[in-house]
Amino acid sequence: MTERIRTICEALPEAEIFADIGCDHGYCTKYMLDRNKCKKAYISDISAKCLQKASTLLQAEIARGRCVPVVADGLEGIPEACDLVLIAGLGGEEIVKILSARPLPASFALQPMKNTEKVREFLLARGAKITRDFTFRDGKYYDLITGSGVGGDAYTALELEFGRDNLNCPNRAFLEKLRGEREKLNGFLCSCEKREARAEIAARVRRIEEVLHAVEKDI
Repeated sequence: MTERIRTICEALPEAEIFADIGCDHGYCTKYMLDRNKCKKAYISDISAKCLQKASTLLQAEIARGRCVPVVADGLEGIPEACDLVLIAGLGGEEIVKILSARPLPASFALQPMKNTEKVREFLLARGAKITRDFTFRDGKYYDLITGSGVGGDAYTALELEFGRDNLNCPNRAFLEKLRGEREKLNGFLCSCEKREARAEIAARVRRIEEVLHAVEKDI
């Protein structure tokens, strides 16, 4: 199990019915079932070939009826409401598209590969309560958002852009990510000739420096 998968699994709460959308090898579903953290699980992927990897890993649970494989796009094809939905390894816009098709689940865990701020904006617009929102590292940097479909929440502009937990209790991965991005953007500024692009990059650098100044003084 990779550090990425372990981090995701450890953030998953108990549930009656769990859905792992875009389940890849099915390790998160196996984690839930092996620890009796859910009574039933659905594994879903748009590709039958990709789904077969998870089905092979979970063949014993499938035979027992505790796990149901579904070849489908997102939540389509899952015949009942799931009180915990995991979507990991997809882009933020794709995650938003999947969640838009149904009411938000009671609990969710989302690990977008990009456009995390769009996921945050969507969740808050739909009345979700975000309970965890942080960056971690496993070779690359990843964001993980967990929460519930009800309760409501409000983020500041900086929280939407960077994640609330990253600002309130920054970890090493988040700080390393910001410092690396700042260095890369400063390099772009030296070579960028387009005025509008330079202004946009400079504005991002200023926001990063604002965040780093705020969080580093408390460490």
